[in-house]
Amino acid sequence: MSTQLSPNGWIILDKPIELGSTQAVAAVKRNLRQAGLGKVKVGHGGTLDPLASGVLPIALGEATKLCGRMLDSDKIYDFTICFGTETDTLDLEGKIVARSDRFIEGAEVEDVLIEFIGEIEQAPPAYSALMVDGRRAYDLARAGEAVSLPKRSVTIHNLDYVVWWQDGLVPFVTLRAHVSKGTYIRSLARDIAHALGTVGYVTMLRRLRAGPFDLSHAISLDNLNEIGKGAPLENVLLPLEAGLVDIPALDLGPEQARAVRQGRVLAGLAYDDGLYWARSGRVPLALMELSGGDARVVRGFNLPDVAE
Repeated sequence: MSTQLSPNGWIILDKPIELGSTQAVAAVKRNLRQAGLGKVKVGHGGTLDPLASGVLPIALGEATKLCGRMLDSDKIYDFTICFGTETDTLDLEGKIVARSDRFIEGAEVEDVLIEFIGEIEQAPPAYSALMVDGRRAYDLARAGEAVSLPKRSVTIHNLDYVVWWQDGLVPFVTLRAHVSKGTYIRSLARDIAHALGTVGYVTMLRRLRAGPFDLSHAISLDNLNEIGKGAPLENVLLPLEAGLVDIPALDLGPEQARAVRQGRVLAGLAYDDGLYWARSGRVPLALMELSGGDARVVRGFNLPDVAE
C-alpha cells in the first residue's frame, strides 16, 4: 500500500531511439499521474542521447537522492563505427565534415584497441551538454560558433571487438566498451578511427549497463505505459536499495537507527573506512561515510519504518 501512495525506488527503462532522457522522465511522471499516484519526484541517473538506446535508470521519490551516484557509476555500451566519414556531431545526426578513402580491416581494429584501454585523455564532442561560458556546447556548435573543449581523463576498463562487416566498400565495426563516468563514446569512436589513419562516426549506440542496473532489469516504453492504464507499479518498481548493491550495508539496532535518523555520528564501529548504506531491518536509512570507526550521514532517506 505504501508503495502505491508514495513510490520510492527505480524504474529501469530500455530507452528507445529518438526519445530524449528528459522526455523519458516526463513519460514516467505522466504514467504515475494517470495511475492516480499524484505528484512524485522523478529524476534520471545518466543522460542518453536521443539516438542512443538502452538502460536509463529513473529514480522515484527518495531514490532521486542517489541520482548523483548513478551519474558517477561505470557504464557498458555496444557501439558501431562507420569508417570513412566523420560528421560534426560524430553520429548520424550531423553533417559530413571529413572523408577518407582508407579501407579498414577488422584485424586492424582489433590490434589498435589496446591503445585505448586504461586511463586516457579524451576531448569531448563539440555537440555535448558541457557548459562553455554559461552556455551549452551544443547550442554554440549549432549556432556555428567554434567550440574547443579541454581534454579530460577518463578510464576505459575494457574494450572488446564484437563484429566487423562491410556495406559495399564501407567498413563497419561493433565494439563493447566498459567505461568510467564522463566517457563520450562518440569521442572514443572518433579517436579509434583517427588512430587507424581514417575517420569515423557512430551509427549505433546502446547502453547495456549503468551502475548496478543492466538490460535484465529494464522495461520497454510499452510496459511503462501499462502503468498509466492500471497495471501495478510493483511489477516494474525496483526498491531504493537496488541502487546500492555495489556498496556494503550496515545493519543497525534501534538506538543506532534513531541516531542516524537524527543525523548524529555513530562512533566506535569496527569496519573498514569507506561508503556504506545503513539499514534498520530491511529499511534503508542513509548513505554513510565511515572513517576511523566513525560513521557520518552523507544522504538520509525518509522511508517508512514498516510496510503498511
